[in-house]
Amino acid sequence: MRLVFSLLLAISLSGCFTAGKRGAEQVLAMYDLGPPANAERQQRKTPLAIEVRAPLWFDSMGIEYRLAYADVARLREYANARWVGPPAQLIQQKLVQQLGFVPHGQSRARCVLRVDITEFSQIFETPEASHSLVQARMQWLDHSRARIAERDINLRSVAPSPDARGGVTALSASITALTVTVRQWESELTASGQLKACDA
Repeated sequence: MRLVFSLLLAISLSGCFTAGKRGAEQVLAMYDLGPPANAERQQRKTPLAIEVRAPLWFDSMGIEYRLAYADVARLREYANARWVGPPAQLIQQKLVQQLGFVPHGQSRARCVLRVDITEFSQIFETPEASHSLVQARMQWLDHSRARIAERDINLRSVAPSPDARGGVTALSASITALTVTVRQWESELTASGQLKACDA
């Protein structure tokens, strides 16, 4: 009986060590949207707030992708890769860093730019070719939260590789393009006088 017990214990330990080795070979990769760009942070005379929101299925820690050639309506998730934080928080942080906004609720800013993310994923056209897709609705709101202006965006970037790292690279590029889009849109609205109430 003791011999049988010893054999079972040895087999169990062997299985544990083997499983541990396999786990070590598949280390969980953690990603963010990269460091701030070298461009100088925008300086503002009066604070403007930013609020980025996303539905729960796009604001989890999982990195999402779709297979357009198989079942585009099915949202999938990489098994061994995660965001370091919810995407909405990462996107908001990037806009704060690059454009000089303040997070909504942390100042007495008279206006807020609200960004509602509706798509934030990697789309595979074929098993080897994919791109990022970032879709959102942006709204400038005044101090009473009345809408000043509204704009929909649809940003794509080619993924350099058909994996999570390629998807993250493409999504990061799309968010960089988002910062450029926001800066240009703000300049247009300022020039036309539509954001005059934000400086009051």
